[in-house]
Amino acid sequence: MNAVPAYRAMAYNNGWANHRLLTACARLPQADFVAPRTGFFPSLRATLNHILIIDRFYVNAMEGGTLGPAAWADPEPCETAILLRNAQREADRRLMAVVERLGAADLNRIVDVHRGDRIQHERIDRLLLHLFQHQIHHRGQAHTEVPPPQLDEFFAAGEAPLRAVEFAELGWTEDTVWAS
Repeated sequence: MNAVPAYRAMAYNNGWANHRLLTACARLPQADFVAPRTGFFPSLRATLNHILIIDRFYVNAMEGGTLGPAAWADPEPCETAILLRNAQREADRRLMAVVERLGAADLNRIVDVHRGDRIQHERIDRLLLHLFQHQIHHRGQAHTEVPPPQLDEFFAAGEAPLRAVEFAELGWTEDTVWAS
């Protein structure tokens, strides 16, 4: 069985969920975006910037880079939800490009993750699963005053009309996601 199509679908679903959440956050006044909140991180801005910087860290490693801890030198690189949405979209595109280049044999490929004082050697399939879980975990901590977007549909059939609009905004089609 070739698991690559499932990883591809997860990468696109991840980008779609980020798009939905950050589009909702872009409707918030800036004061609400930075307001103190109860959670692991002190604000929506801090929570969503954390997702971005960790994405940059792991995607860079999967691309063969050596960014390492420099990824989190600035814990909140994006001041506004709009800047964050644009930066996250770019990180999501990079992640999708990594997954698009994978063949079935590549899922066992070892990636060097530069941790500053050491290099961690990890299989790319495990890094991808960790990254998806990380995203889901922290998106679940993002609560806003605007109606929350549905983030767990995973391309469900009932979402087709809205999905088509959102996919067009992202430059995707169903064929992009499900190409095998």
